[in-house]
Amino acid sequence: MLATTNGRRFWAALAIAAALSATCARAEPDAGAPQKNARPLVGVVTVERKEVVMTKDAPGRIAPMRIAEVRPRVSGIVLERAFEQGGVVEKGAVLYRIDPTPFQIDLDSARAALAKAEASLFHASRLEDRFKELLKSQSTAPAQYDLALADKRQAEADVMAKKAAVRRAEVNLEYATVRAPIAGRIGRALVTEGALASENQLLPFATIQQLDPIYADFTQSVAEMNALNDEMERGGLKPKSGGAVRTRLILENGKTYPLEGKLLFSDVTVDPGTNEVTLRAQFPNPEALLLPGAYVRVQIEEGVRANTITVPRQAIQRNNAGGAEVFVVNDQGRALLQPVRLGRTLGEQVVVEEGLHPGNRVVVEGFQKFMSGDHVDPRPVSLGRTEAQADRD
Repeated sequence: MLATTNGRRFWAALAIAAALSATCARAEPDAGAPQKNARPLVGVVTVERKEVVMTKDAPGRIAPMRIAEVRPRVSGIVLERAFEQGGVVEKGAVLYRIDPTPFQIDLDSARAALAKAEASLFHASRLEDRFKELLKSQSTAPAQYDLALADKRQAEADVMAKKAAVRRAEVNLEYATVRAPIAGRIGRALVTEGALASENQLLPFATIQQLDPIYADFTQSVAEMNALNDEMERGGLKPKSGGAVRTRLILENGKTYPLEGKLLFSDVTVDPGTNEVTLRAQFPNPEALLLPGAYVRVQIEEGVRANTITVPRQAIQRNNAGGAEVFVVNDQGRALLQPVRLGRTLGEQVVVEEGLHPGNRVVVEGFQKFMSGDHVDPRPVSLGRTEAQADRD
């Protein structure tokens, strides 16, 4: 009986000890578990005033520097196409050959007529010389000499006309060989061998386009041009050293064309329908990467602006009214929303006209970790760094 009582006491004490042990284990915090009062890590950048290059993006189209439609200047049967479609041709290269036989016959006939006219001129000249000598000795009437002189001058005019006919026939024979009027890349052949060519036909033989260098045409509103001029007059925007306006192209796939261009001119006429002017930039195109008609975005460096604050685009938040805001970490470590007035977007940066001051710490990463007014742990990050990299610091 005593043994049974002692056994019950032993098992009761063992149960109490196990319960106390479990309670103590629950009371001890896990060293690896996150603390509920830990401040979330966020990436910030410290804003400062600096000198930035102001750029302007505008939609544009690529246009060839020169374009020429190859057309026949004489009529005849096409005997040969002498170029490779889509290839590069030099100025003066043979493109087509039209049957030259009728033009050679015309040339031979014109030369024969010239020879006959020259013979007539020779005869008229000899007669005029004879009548001149007779007139000096008063052996002939002046009227006879006048007739001989008129025949000579008529023969001279006839020779000049025959020479012009010979030259015309020579030119027509030359035109039977159709040559490239400019150097460039030629497109597809629109006429084949055996076709009848006409000097008045509407369909060209082919089209040649000069692609190096090449143009990019784009537009700018009059309001933007006036605002730019006003800012330059106030001194807020200064032209870059050298004075040349640098331009770049953003291709349709988002990549930047590797070669820079130069701004050529601004049109002097405003389109009354759009209130815009057309501008043209020229770009080198040695590899023919830019093709006429392609859509591009033209980026123009308008000038240098000093004392400018910029923030990364990813820092911009939008409120319900559409206004722009950024999270700024104050001295107490709280992330607070700050309304800002934005200016122009420059690549991955946005100009802030109002709302920020040098030294402000603007949140650019970790927005999902806090709400406005929460304490945060700000960590400086560089442009292009990820949030994971900031957390590892």
